[in-house]
Amino acid sequence: MTEGTTPAAEGVDTLTRLEQEGEIAADYLEGLLDIADLDGDIDMDVEADRAAVSIISDSTSRDLQKLVGRDGEVLEALQELTRLAVHRETGDRSRLMLDIAGYRARKRAELTELGAKAAEEAKGTGEPVKLKAMTPFERKVVHDAVAAAGLRSESEGEEPQRCVVVLPV
Repeated sequence: MTEGTTPAAEGVDTLTRLEQEGEIAADYLEGLLDIADLDGDIDMDVEADRAAVSIISDSTSRDLQKLVGRDGEVLEALQELTRLAVHRETGDRSRLMLDIAGYRARKRAELTELGAKAAEEAKGTGEPVKLKAMTPFERKVVHDAVAAAGLRSESEGEEPQRCVVVLPV
């Protein structure tokens, strides 16, 4: 906390900064959609102390799936490019999360279930459970699910082969 500010004022400042990140990201992504001639609406929010931006579409077309790519690879790249656009405007590193066509939301649900199952397996066998290599986003979701199940987990290995190991009690 800086001198002369209250915790409530800092919370408002953080919220304002994150909303600004979302606005910059939305402008960048709208330009990208225009260039790619893709239809989509931008939704902005602040979740868990980070800006969250989603591209959604009313149509059932698979156009937005092009922006997700195989296993979310294009989505990850677009997220990094969007973070760089925000950084260029603000001078601050962004932790912005991007979701396209609900991909991350579905992935989060799958990974939460995977983490819970791995925790149950580690509890049942008393042995560590090593999962496949995952992106940082995927590992974070699994770590949270394992912690919610009352166990501990850690990441091991080097990118891009970094994985989660669920540890028994």
